[in-house]
Amino acid sequence: MSQYLGPLRSLCFASGMVRRLTLGRAPRQRGFFTTFAAAVALLGAITLLEGDQMADDIGAKQKVAILAVRDLVVEFGAKRAVQRASLEVNQGEIFGLLGPNGAGKTTLLSAVEGLIKPLSGQILVAGLDSHGNRSKINAIIGVALQSTSFQAELSITQLVRLYSGLYNIDMTNSEISDALERSGLKEEAKRRFKQLSGGQQQRLSLLIANIGRPLLLLLDEPTAGLDPQSRRSLWSDIESNRRDGGSILLTTHSMEEAQAVCDRVAIIDHGAIITIDTPEALIKKHSDDPRVLKVSRGKVTLEDVFIGLTGGELRD
Repeated sequence: MSQYLGPLRSLCFASGMVRRLTLGRAPRQRGFFTTFAAAVALLGAITLLEGDQMADDIGAKQKVAILAVRDLVVEFGAKRAVQRASLEVNQGEIFGLLGPNGAGKTTLLSAVEGLIKPLSGQILVAGLDSHGNRSKINAIIGVALQSTSFQAELSITQLVRLYSGLYNIDMTNSEISDALERSGLKEEAKRRFKQLSGGQQQRLSLLIANIGRPLLLLLDEPTAGLDPQSRRSLWSDIESNRRDGGSILLTTHSMEEAQAVCDRVAIIDHGAIITIDTPEALIKKHSDDPRVLKVSRGKVTLEDVFIGLTGGELRD
């Protein structure tokens, strides 16, 4: 309704203008000015409506996906690891990339990270084409690999200071202490990296990936091998990143985790994207699928959908 207020105000203004212009004038003159004012009112209404539509169009165009992968193809010799894969990650979204071992998810993620060069296709990060803009893209993404090995003899504080310097960010002692506290690592500040538990190493990796306040965070199986407490703590950190306006693309083998925390997921197999939707929508869509019902043990879950669509055979 609000989009019509401008045109209505224009018509009311024209009505008042008609009364003022025709006051004390002859009938022929009143007819002329009435027609003139009506034309002005109509033109004003059309202009306002077009302006509103233009604003809506501009607003829609400004909602650019933080990541757009289009028809991506990656080959290793004769093997095609990614086959014309396309997906988009929206601002503030946690997007899960799911697939069996060897399905192509880590390869796709590596192409987005710039670690491997695709054969064809397009990768856009915040509207920047990865072809020719890699240095700019690297400045706005953060990466936490499945297994990150930092300098073993350096303390946590030294590592945070080192990598903040690489991002050209001068962190004070107080800022480093605050960052470590938010990640649950303040008590470990002086410990060497090699002395940390697996969960602590993963939290440090996420902290360092977030130092530059990236628009897009890329996580490769961030909770692999972690105990439930460490997983919960890490997901709390990831949610904090999202609340600060970040977007996350991650891979995981935990369907339960993906169903609980991901806004949308894509299932990839043999290098091709099979489907993309919210976990709830995928479950509803495939709740009567014979392939899914065959592997389900009760209420259909995302894991049932995943196994139904990708098959139950073991993968290396």
